[in-house]
Amino acid sequence: MSEIHEIYWEESGNPAGIPVIAVHGGPGGGSSPEMRRFFDPGKYRIILFDQRGCGRSTPHSELRENTTWDLIDDMEALREMLGVKQWLVFGGSWGSTLSLAYGVSHPDNTLGLVLRGIFLVSKAEIQWFYQSGASRLFPDAFDRYLAPIPEDERDDLLMAFHRRLTGDDRQTRVEAARAWARWEGETLSIKGPTTTPARFNEDDFVDAFARIECHYFVNRGFFAQDNWLLEEAKTQLKDVPGVIVHGRYDVVTPLSTAWALSKAWPKAELNIIPDAGHSSMEPGIVDRLIQATDDFAVKYASLIGG
Repeated sequence: MSEIHEIYWEESGNPAGIPVIAVHGGPGGGSSPEMRRFFDPGKYRIILFDQRGCGRSTPHSELRENTTWDLIDDMEALREMLGVKQWLVFGGSWGSTLSLAYGVSHPDNTLGLVLRGIFLVSKAEIQWFYQSGASRLFPDAFDRYLAPIPEDERDDLLMAFHRRLTGDDRQTRVEAARAWARWEGETLSIKGPTTTPARFNEDDFVDAFARIECHYFVNRGFFAQDNWLLEEAKTQLKDVPGVIVHGRYDVVTPLSTAWALSKAWPKAELNIIPDAGHSSMEPGIVDRLIQATDDFAVKYASLIGG
């Protein structure tokens, strides 16, 4: 796929089932076994992969040749290698971004989209979460996020973190990565686990997570313009069915983005979960995502082999 990168992938479930690719978040989050739980293994051929530079893909934390378009090319190469004609695309948070980007680029290869925690990498979304907005709801966690950044650099936190995460000083990079990742980990959920997920305290994970996220966000997802995905969805997804699941109290990726996407994409069904935030593991979100994949399994039952 690249002279630099090697991509980890795996499959499970029914080899003759409906193909589904589960697209992890971050970027830089890596796949996890929990992602398989959203699919009936008797009905789905479940495909997971780790995007460039993270999880079990190598080299770890690598930013070269690491753009949205490289990841889409990797997905297409994987689809062709596995002999899949069309697949369901499933993703949350950044996974929703990449899933949408794949869908608008390859609508003919997309059976449908199941998306959670919609994020379009717009300037407003980045400003809300990483500069000023979510900070008003989580001032205690935001103070910890600010800790590695001197006061005279806090007018542009994204660039201040980017300098540290791409610099040569290892300790500075580690401290910045920990603060960046912990901020997201502490704001994921309003219902469910009350502690930050364990991996947000693991240095190998947070290094890739923070570096790759910051790399993509500084470059606005490598899209031509703000809300490029919204404009493309209006035409490229007009025949592609979708389900959008979004927590009403999602602080990481506010509901307004999912609302705008549902207006641009009439074939998508928006489900607002009244007692949920951003995490895919909150009870109401889990239930609705499983219902969505069960519904698609009924819709495409003719594709399930023995």
